[in-house]
Amino acid sequence: MPKKEIINPDAAKPNPNLSPATRFGNLVFVAGQTGRHPVTGEVGKDMREQTRNLLERIKLILGAAGTSLDNVLTATTYLTRVQELAAYNEEYAKYFPTNKPARTTVTVAALNSPDLMVEITVTACIPS
Repeated sequence: MPKKEIINPDAAKPNPNLSPATRFGNLVFVAGQTGRHPVTGEVGKDMREQTRNLLERIKLILGAAGTSLDNVLTATTYLTRVQELAAYNEEYAKYFPTNKPARTTVTVAALNSPDLMVEITVTACIPS
């Protein structure tokens, strides 16, 4: 029987209240990642930069778990500004040009900091 494993990559400003990801068998569940730069922890200045930052954070986490963006199965996105959806989609498409994961996108009133505009959680697999 598989056992749950916590994934802790070396990324800036992790939330002390959660694990960046958990691995169970060949599945990796990545906690919500926001638009903070993966090294400096600084919040991106706009939707495009925040989207790039969080997808780079997710790449680091997935790499630490033994997988990659190519193996993302689902993504759930939370946007604070629906008018930024086009900018978000353009950046997202650069990371998932083909073989896109199933995705849900919702608009929310706020995230845990007023400067944050986007948060994504993903589930990925580790191919056998």
